[in-house]
Amino acid sequence: MKRRVEEFIRENKLCCPGDRILAAVSGGADSVCLLHVLVKLQKSWSFKLRVIHVNHQLRGREADRDEDFVRGLCKRLSVEFTCKRVEVKALARKEGLSEEEAGRILRYRVFEKEALRWEDEAKKKNEDFPSVRIAVAHHKDDDVETVLFHLFRGSGLKGLGGIPAARGRIIRPLLAVSREEILDFLSAEGLDFCVDSTNDSGDYTRNRLRHEIIPQIEALVNLRAGEHVLQTARRARQADAYLEEEAGKWMEKFGTNEEKTVSGVGAGEVKRLLSFGADAEKLKNEPEILQTYVIKQMMGRAAGRTKDLGEVHVEAARRLLHGQVGKQIDLPYGLTARRGYTMLWVEKGGKAREKNVQEEEIFLPKLEIKVFSYEKAMEIPQNQYTKWFDCDRIKGTLSVRTRQTGDYFFLPGGGKKTVKSYMVDEKIPAGLRGRIPLLADGSHILWIIGKRISEGCKVTDKTKTILQVHVRMADEITAG
Repeated sequence: MKRRVEEFIRENKLCCPGDRILAAVSGGADSVCLLHVLVKLQKSWSFKLRVIHVNHQLRGREADRDEDFVRGLCKRLSVEFTCKRVEVKALARKEGLSEEEAGRILRYRVFEKEALRWEDEAKKKNEDFPSVRIAVAHHKDDDVETVLFHLFRGSGLKGLGGIPAARGRIIRPLLAVSREEILDFLSAEGLDFCVDSTNDSGDYTRNRLRHEIIPQIEALVNLRAGEHVLQTARRARQADAYLEEEAGKWMEKFGTNEEKTVSGVGAGEVKRLLSFGADAEKLKNEPEILQTYVIKQMMGRAAGRTKDLGEVHVEAARRLLHGQVGKQIDLPYGLTARRGYTMLWVEKGGKAREKNVQEEEIFLPKLEIKVFSYEKAMEIPQNQYTKWFDCDRIKGTLSVRTRQTGDYFFLPGGGKKTVKSYMVDEKIPAGLRGRIPLLADGSHILWIIGKRISEGCKVTDKTKTILQVHVRMADEITAG
């Protein structure tokens, strides 16, 4: 185990001798293995090691048991231990997220804060060292699940590439080994670990992949299916990296960027306008796959990031290559894509031009709807893009649209809140509020898609009929 992990660390340049590593340890088998391997490597690699444990406060005494176990383990191994408690349920309610997703968000926030705190400590002591690296315990089986999860949701090559060995300060040394190898190591070393009771639950999509779908694929299709999935993921990563590089070369040859100031709304006020352009006629003649990579690269450069820039946005901008001169669309992060006489432009900043409403293109998601009888034993999906509603409480005809004056939803306890107030409170940028898709029953908004649902049609013990709504291409929808 030590040799396999060490080779993987070296091959993927996950860390260097003398680094500082913050290990995320939950107390489960994977993270306990990670910690013990890092301790074994600590002497030869001369890195400093700390542990961070996050208590999600979802499993009562079991969560407290895990916290105490990790604290004791760190004491025995002489590793500095820190525990942080987070309010997963509160974030899930506020953002309309599953507890699984809310927990992931809070967990990585804690990791980042602890890494920064360690760096600040070093700065105060005038110590010079690289950024703190955060080690998490994803392994081969997690990688297979991730690839299939993205495949079933309609991801592009980047998603099909699976879990990266490193991203930013996050490193994953155990991607070299399988879950079975981890358990064999713990058994051989006589090491204890905690078992999370929710791991065997069918509530979460990944658990269904792990306990139902993948075993059936291996039993009915190919025993080495997981291995073959990872081979394909490796090729997808290579193809994605190659196309990113080719898009960069294309932009150097046929692209341009401009930075200028434009008049603002106030007297003497100016705003910065950052524009990235591509020769539209030349781009039209390139293969479609390269067109999409060039356009996404333009968007990423203008926005400074690519998260929430999905295939739906790239395709919308790509259509402008064949559109009329002057045609433009709005994109996330205050971006605008515009068709010039000879160039396709992606711009950020500046004063938006006045637009005829009929010219503006709003891309609404496609929904899959099912109606069936409800039984109390049924499990309500914990999925951000699949929701259940009490069908009998829906009064009119459903529609998918953007916001209108007077839109509202119901709060717990029976009160109402306008969609406008919600978007203001959530600090959703003004330029995006009119583009967020809504599932509406008249002015009653059942679902701010990707966010929260109304209490007015929520499933209760009195529900007899379920209306299930699923968003197709869910990972390509931006909801603020």
